Amino acid sequence: MNNKERRDAQMAYISDEAVMEEQKICRRLLQELNTVDRSDFEAIGRLVKQLFGRSDGAFVNPPFYCDYGTHIQVGKNFFANYNCTIIDVAKVIIGDNCQMAPNVSIYTAGHPVHPVSRNSAYEYGIEVTIGDNVWIGGNTVILPGVHIGSNTVIGAGSVVTKDIPDWVIAAGNPCRVIRRITEEDRQYYYKDRKFDPEAWEKIESLSR
Repeated sequence: MNNKERRDAQMAYISDEAVMEEQKICRRLLQELNTVDRSDFEAIGRLVKQLFGRSDGAFVNPPFYCDYGTHIQVGKNFFANYNCTIIDVAKVIIGDNCQMAPNVSIYTAGHPVHPVSRNSAYEYGIEVTIGDNVWIGGNTVILPGVHIGSNTVIGAGSVVTKDIPDWVIAAGNPCRVIRRITEEDRQYYYKDRKFDPEAWEKIESLSR
């Protein structure tokens, strides 16, 4: 197997010349994305569509960083705020209606723990998956191999080292489930602050 095949099979691989050639394509697109007029939303959307392996109406606030782009697959209405980094050595698969606050980092890449193995230049990438309707708080780090379930919120500053289930609020370092999200949460926009009647009417109309 060549190193691109090893990488894509989530095996230990070496970033050889063929691997780096793929990254050069991505870096050229990132150079354009990260220097484009920030008010040109149409151009940003077009570049994100070119960059990602699959997307549907995705929008990213530059600057944005990744290794390949083609390994990133996002569903409908994806939004990532400033300074998002996705090290997509392995696939990163994200569902519909997902939002990322500033400075979110997703790492599929890693290196062996033992220094002899690490100095061999072998590294690896393990897939990360995120379900539908997930909100990732600012400065969160998601580590290789993690799955985050649908309808879940990850609190700001979290380091997600293990899988997180559906329908929960989770936070911390390491990230742990704090509580389940219930139907009662629907009435509130922040802590104990309820939606006003006008906003609540609009929310209620979405489920009619």
